[in-house]
Amino acid sequence: MSDINKNISLQVTGMTCASCVNRIEKNISKLHGILEVNVNLANEKVNIQYNSNETSLDEISNAIEKSGYGIQTETVTMPITGMTCAACVNRVEKGLNKVEGVIKANVNLANEKAKIEYLPDVTKTDQLIKAVEKAGYEAKLEEESKTENVEAKEREYKTQRRKFIIGAVLSSFFLIMMLSDFAHSFGLHLPFSFHIHPWLQFLLATPVQFYVGGHFYRDAYKAIRGGSANMAVLVALGTSAAYFYSLVLTVMGSNGPLYFEASAIIITLIVLGKLMEVRAKGQTSEAIKKLMGLQAKTARVIRNNEEMDVPLEDVLQGDIIFVRAGEKIPVDGEVIEGSSSVDESMLTGESMPVSKDIGDTVIGATINKHGSFKFKATKVGKETALAQIIKLVEEAQGSKAPIQRLADQISGVFVPIVIVIATLTFAITAFFVGFTPALISAVAVLVIACPCALGLATPTAVMVGTGKGAENGVLIKSAEHLESAHRLTTIVLDKTGTITKGEPEVTDIISIGDMKEDELLQLAASAEKGSEHPLGEAIVNGARVRGIELEEVKQFTAIPGHGIEVNIGDRKILIGNKKLMTENDIKVNSILEQMENLENQGKTAMLVAINDELKGLIAVADTVKETSAKAVEKLMELGLEVIMITGDNKRTAQAIANQVGITHVLAEVLPEDKSREVEKLKNEGKIVAMVGDGINDAPALVAANIGIAIGTGTDIAMEAADVTLMKGDLMGIVDTIKLSKATMRKIRQNLFWAFAYNVLLIPVAAFGLLNPILAGAAMAFSSVSVVTNTLFLRRWKPNHV
Repeated sequence: MSDINKNISLQVTGMTCASCVNRIEKNISKLHGILEVNVNLANEKVNIQYNSNETSLDEISNAIEKSGYGIQTETVTMPITGMTCAACVNRVEKGLNKVEGVIKANVNLANEKAKIEYLPDVTKTDQLIKAVEKAGYEAKLEEESKTENVEAKEREYKTQRRKFIIGAVLSSFFLIMMLSDFAHSFGLHLPFSFHIHPWLQFLLATPVQFYVGGHFYRDAYKAIRGGSANMAVLVALGTSAAYFYSLVLTVMGSNGPLYFEASAIIITLIVLGKLMEVRAKGQTSEAIKKLMGLQAKTARVIRNNEEMDVPLEDVLQGDIIFVRAGEKIPVDGEVIEGSSSVDESMLTGESMPVSKDIGDTVIGATINKHGSFKFKATKVGKETALAQIIKLVEEAQGSKAPIQRLADQISGVFVPIVIVIATLTFAITAFFVGFTPALISAVAVLVIACPCALGLATPTAVMVGTGKGAENGVLIKSAEHLESAHRLTTIVLDKTGTITKGEPEVTDIISIGDMKEDELLQLAASAEKGSEHPLGEAIVNGARVRGIELEEVKQFTAIPGHGIEVNIGDRKILIGNKKLMTENDIKVNSILEQMENLENQGKTAMLVAINDELKGLIAVADTVKETSAKAVEKLMELGLEVIMITGDNKRTAQAIANQVGITHVLAEVLPEDKSREVEKLKNEGKIVAMVGDGINDAPALVAANIGIAIGTGTDIAMEAADVTLMKGDLMGIVDTIKLSKATMRKIRQNLFWAFAYNVLLIPVAAFGLLNPILAGAAMAFSSVSVVTNTLFLRRWKPNHV
């Protein structure tokens, strides 16, 4: 087969029948260069032979997606070693994106990882690793190298620390000589005059140049071999120019000034800066370390009727686990014996312990406060809620914010431009001033330029921002959503389960005549016992809370849109709306005014009749969450338009809206129409966040600029949402927006510093106004200052805490 004719096999998702097969084959066949298409419904694969000069994998993928189907992709995270600056990031991304089958590659300098989405039927992970190696770096699969990667980083840190100590000792002699010369040049008389013989200078500088700074040469070689240039290239060029020029003068026996001290001190300072940067970068991922530290180390498992302590990783799904008071719950599960109260604050932010009884769910890493109980493990390992949270935060920290695109574009050409500036500086200065000043200026230009600061400005802030969100119960899916949140103009709040608790409660019982309230509730709850309607369940729960025993129902009939009819003993019970009573000739005028008052408060009033005689009314309401009104107030203070959307009637909706201070209400909107209302708002030029429970509201969550799901800790993996509020508290929206603003403020400060530093100091160096040693110091500490500035974001706290 010709090299240009290729065969590929893709896994297609969403096919259900032969017509799907036909549609995909038809749309792919329309592309130029398609030689053969065969879609197999049984294994859900499409096999394609095509001419790669006439069409591409992207065009084929787009044709499948336009047909209404998806292509199965996989995502892999790979730690990358050898990256030093933003230019490295750019080079690795370019290398990975060239691999056929790679859909998207994001490389993060702060956590030194690449996240790659690819087609598993086209690309294999070893091809990705080879692409990184070809670019001049090393990569491993994260699954294989998590522990190894941590150990390697620690070894690298210790090696660099040892190199710095050696460099500092050797460079100290040069520093004393420089201070001595500096003092004498200003006429200061020191008790000593310190001068080092040229050959001794050579002996002191050489270990610094080739041992302490040896990795700069290796990294530079790899970068150039891969077709790019990075920070190591600049350092190697600049220090080599000073070192070898001094060596030539020493060999020739010239009396001209030597610059061994410049190369030695520059390398030592840059290694020091890198050490400080590595330590500071480690602190940006403090949130992940905290989350991982929450996990229990062991579990007390009951096997063969014996209790035994086993490591957490050995717990199996279905195991029975015993938890005593004060112990951490090791994994997620369901209580099967005993009761207790559990501190779930690490997960939901809720400070009050939650009572747990048989049948209730418990979450791993939460703390059992009082009683002891047994539970059955339902989720272990990577499936637990905490593991899912850690995974979500890691993915968010590894993602790339749109604001980073400018830095990426500049970093791609940054080093070549600096080399050109240094070359022009040398040529012009040598022509007009002389060789030695030209060399010094060129070296200063090379070592002052710092692409590291550009590369670290955004990802470090994203890492800290998403981590702080997770610590405060706000899970942000990606850097893009963290950035977008501060631009929101409109917040659309679903009513049920978002503004309200989502659990209707009995609020009022009004009896007529000699009927007692408890007796009325007993009859109504007994009648509703067979109902699956939320309002009926609320009445049954209301009776159970009061300790009322329910009676047996002989016959149950649901009357859609009206209510129910049941027989209890010799009594016929009707429960429902006014229409149900009117159709059964039951007079309701005596209670209509009270019923209307209750409905104006947003409550649902149900009339109760016994043997065709009205006996009372029971009102049920979905009560407003304690913090909803405060959250709406805070959102409005931020200048946001707040809208409530609900399927309820206008009167009920307006009553709830009045309680929380919302003036704009969209009532009687069906679940399938909510996304249409969101689209309308977007078409008006508004940037919209939709807030809902992540189930019925999924289409609207997807349609919004940002979808925010109200979670409860156990359903945190809400695919439709961009942000999940684990506590289920609307104040989390305020936190999200304020955290976004704080993070963006840090990113802008970092980018301003990184750009301003290079824009201002490169010309200063080019005009010969900057000593190369000072240039090296400035370069070394520029990236440290960016990361340190980011770390101040760790002080961020929600205002209401």
